[in-house]
Amino acid sequence: MGSWRKPDMEVIHHHHHHLFLYVLLFVIYFFSCTESLSRRDFPAGFIFGGASSAYQYEGAAFQHGRGPSIWDTFTREHPEKIADHTTGDIADDFYYRFKGDIALMKEIGLDFFRFSISWTRILPKGKISGGVNQKGITFYNNLINELLSQGLKPFITLFHWDVPQALEEEYGGFLSQNIVDDYRNYVDVCFKKFGDRVKYWITINEPNTFSIGGYVTGIQAPGRCSNYIGNCTYGNSGIEPYIVGHNLLLSHATAVKLYKEKYQESQMGEIGITVQSYWDLPKYQTVASIKAAFRGLDFRFGWFVDPIIFGDYPETMRVLVGTRLPIFTKSQSKILKGSLDFLGVNYYTARYADDFTSSNSVNLSYTTDCHVNLTTEKDGIPVGQPTAAEWLFVYPSGIRELMLYVKKKYNNPPIYITENGVDDSGSLPIQNALNDSSRIKYYHSHLSNLLKAIRAGVDVRGYFAWSFLDNFEWESGYTLRFGITYIDYKNGLTRYMKRSAFWFKNFLQKENVIRSKPLLYQDSN
Repeated sequence: MGSWRKPDMEVIHHHHHHLFLYVLLFVIYFFSCTESLSRRDFPAGFIFGGASSAYQYEGAAFQHGRGPSIWDTFTREHPEKIADHTTGDIADDFYYRFKGDIALMKEIGLDFFRFSISWTRILPKGKISGGVNQKGITFYNNLINELLSQGLKPFITLFHWDVPQALEEEYGGFLSQNIVDDYRNYVDVCFKKFGDRVKYWITINEPNTFSIGGYVTGIQAPGRCSNYIGNCTYGNSGIEPYIVGHNLLLSHATAVKLYKEKYQESQMGEIGITVQSYWDLPKYQTVASIKAAFRGLDFRFGWFVDPIIFGDYPETMRVLVGTRLPIFTKSQSKILKGSLDFLGVNYYTARYADDFTSSNSVNLSYTTDCHVNLTTEKDGIPVGQPTAAEWLFVYPSGIRELMLYVKKKYNNPPIYITENGVDDSGSLPIQNALNDSSRIKYYHSHLSNLLKAIRAGVDVRGYFAWSFLDNFEWESGYTLRFGITYIDYKNGLTRYMKRSAFWFKNFLQKENVIRSKPLLYQDSN
C-alpha cells in the first residue's frame, strides 16, 4: 500500500465530483429499491395468486336465481354501518366480466386465482330442500373452465361470510348447530360439481374475523353485539362469538371429513382453512407484556387453529372464558384434530400487546376476556407506517415472526398465505391511485420477510395478494382500495393496471430479465 497517496482533492473537477455523487446515490437508491427479488428466489413449485371473494367482487346480487345472504340484508338495513352507505349489489361486476379479468391475471402472470363460491348462488334458500340453482352451477363451471383454459388454477373458498339469509331467519345461522348439516350439504354439491378440476379448497375464510365483526362489535353482518359494546339491536358480545366460533369449527371439521371420505381419493385435492392474525408485539419487555402478546395470539389465532391441530381450545381461553366457552364432545374433538391438509394464513398488520385486567364482571365481552390491551402505538409512535385504513399499519417483519410462531407452536403445517396486502384511500385521484409505489414497497418487504421464514424452515407453499381488483371492502364500502388493479367506479367499472400490477408482472416472469443476462456460456450437454 506504500505507493498509494492521497489524491489532490482540488484537482478533481467540481462537476465530476457532483456527477460521481449522483451516480453513487442513484446506484445505492436503485439497489435498495430493487434489491433483486423474483419468484426464482422462492422454492420450486411455490405458487403466486390473486385473492377475491364472492360478495366483494361478483355483483349480480339478485340475478340468475341467487338468493339473499346476510350481507345483502345488512347493507340494506344498516346503510349507516357502511362507510359510504354502499352495497355489493354490483361490486366489480365480476359475474359478467370474469373473462376479461382472467385475461388480465394471465397478463400479470399469476398461477392461481383464489375466489369464493356464493352459498346462495348454489342453494338460494341455503338448503338442499330449497333446490339447487343450475345457473349458479353454470357460472362457477364457466369461471373454473376459463381459468384453466388460460393457464391459471382455481383455489376455492367455500364460505366467505355470506350466510344464506333464509338460514339466518330460520335458526339464527351460525348461532345454531343446525347449520352444520346445511353447510355440509352445500359443500357436498360444490365438491361433486367442481372437484374434478379444483385441487385446493378452503372450508371457511377468517372464522375469527367473522365471529368478531358479526357478533362482538357488530360492525359486520349480521350486526349483533351487546349494547355496551356497539350500536346493535340484538346480541351478546360475551357469549355469541364463542357459540358461532364453535359451530364454524364443527362445520369445518364436517366438510373435511366428507371430502376425505368421499372425494379426496378420486379428485386428489387438498383441503384446509384460512385464519387471520395480527402479529402481537409485547408493548414492554416485561413478563406481563410478553404473556399478554401470546394470550392475544391464542384468542385470535389459537381460537381456531388449536382445535384443528390439537383437538381443543387453547388453555388460556378455557380458563378465562370459563363456562361461556362451549365444550367439544370426544367425537367432535376427534374429527377436528388434524382436520387440514394445509393452513391458510391472512396477514396484514401488527399490534402492541400489554396486560390489562378488567374489573368489570358485568359487561362481559370477547374483547376483554383475554385481558390484553391491544394498541397501534407506543409512546405516541405507531407500530408501523399508517395507511388509509385505521386498523392497518405496515409491519413487514410480522409476517416472518408469525410464520416462525406457527412452525414452532403447531408442528410446521403446510401454509399458504391466502391474503396479504395494503390499502389506499378510495378518494385519491386516479393518477395517484395508479402510481402506488407504497403498495410495491409493502409487497416487496413482506415477500422478503416471507422468504426469510421459508429459509428458516417454515413450510410455506404459496402466496396470494389481496387483492387482484379494488372491491367492496365490507364495512368500509368503496372508501378503501386494496387492488393491484384499479376499478373506475364512476366510469363503467373500467380496469387499469396499477404500478403494483406491473411490479408483480416483472416479479413473476419465469425468467427474471435482469438476472438471466450474465449467463453467456451455453452448457454443451
